[in-house]
Amino acid sequence: MTEQVLTVRCKLSPTDSQAEEMEDTLKAFADACNWINQNTPAKLRNKVRIQGIVYQDVRAKFGLSANLAIRAINRVASNRKTAMKDHSSVKNFEPTSIDYDTRIFAFREKDEEISVTLLRSRQRIKLVLGDYQRTRLKDSKPTSATLCKKGSEYYINIQAKSEAPEQIHVDTVLGVDLGITDIAVTSEGQKFGGKTIKLIKNHYASMRAVLQQKAVKGTRSSRRRCRELQQRLSGKQARYQRQINHEISKAIVTRAQEIPAKIALEDLTGIREGVNQKAGKNHRRKVSGWAFYQLKEFLSYKALAAGVPLVLVDPAYSSQTCHQCGEHGIRNGKSFKCPVCGWSGDADFPWKTKKNQMQEASYPPPSDDLFWSGLFTEISSSARKRAFFRLLSLIP
Repeated sequence: MTEQVLTVRCKLSPTDSQAEEMEDTLKAFADACNWINQNTPAKLRNKVRIQGIVYQDVRAKFGLSANLAIRAINRVASNRKTAMKDHSSVKNFEPTSIDYDTRIFAFREKDEEISVTLLRSRQRIKLVLGDYQRTRLKDSKPTSATLCKKGSEYYINIQAKSEAPEQIHVDTVLGVDLGITDIAVTSEGQKFGGKTIKLIKNHYASMRAVLQQKAVKGTRSSRRRCRELQQRLSGKQARYQRQINHEISKAIVTRAQEIPAKIALEDLTGIREGVNQKAGKNHRRKVSGWAFYQLKEFLSYKALAAGVPLVLVDPAYSSQTCHQCGEHGIRNGKSFKCPVCGWSGDADFPWKTKKNQMQEASYPPPSDDLFWSGLFTEISSSARKRAFFRLLSLIP
């Protein structure tokens, strides 16, 4: 059995005094992180060595408990390691979150509350739970969490551990192609995205452009108002993408269970950096206009929870692969020519042959509940071909 860790986000319902102490704790924690970052060598990323230098001073200056001081040191070390990979530096810490471990955090399922160590005391704070949170946290004994503040609301992200089921052993593959116009297309021809999502993405882009222009040229009050609207728009778009990614990933994993099949997904790691170096502004916006990494993460944890294997596939040159010999060919628009086996013709012709082979396979038809409004539309043969051939080498 494989252990799986899921993060359950729960809203807190603190009293006025608890909210005030949480605010003070968040500020002290962020101030401690900034002080540690400024008073230790920038290249030092080992948390044990950083602890030896600043631990006593952090406790004395900011009034943090022993474990909160350790969590602040660990956050600075972790952020420095991440910044090193991105060839950047850690500049500032905002008072928006605190990491907790089992020594300073406890979940009380019966009372639906948490117990956390704050700046001046240990507090028991009520949770606002729904059916989803209760199901995920039932009989769990979480050992870590993150206290967060968003706007004027407080949340706790609880890491709940569970045992994932054994993965199914199958040779059948459900390929998933990711794209700009269609967020995801499966090798069975199911399309997620279409005109509805494209229109919404363009709407958000045009709204950001208008607000940005007014935020630069307007009066002081209008500029402030535009910045506020930009923040609201950013949060609204992020929530929309998150919801759509949840629905797409759930539908794909459900379909893989019905077949049954493993899921093969394009590995688009680093695609934004590669595109941003050589593409125009409009194309960069299209490529960066969707949270593909988030979609991959949702697919990963949902597939693990369902016992469905997921493999990542290198998408390089997959649209230039010959259907006869599997070697790289030359494609120019609708024309395709393979220099190895000599096949040439309509670029859509190979798909027609493979399409017939797929129709002869004994796959059960997709369930009706997958075709929810706004995301599933009719799919062209060229889109099906693109999705299928990128994963062709994995399909038996």
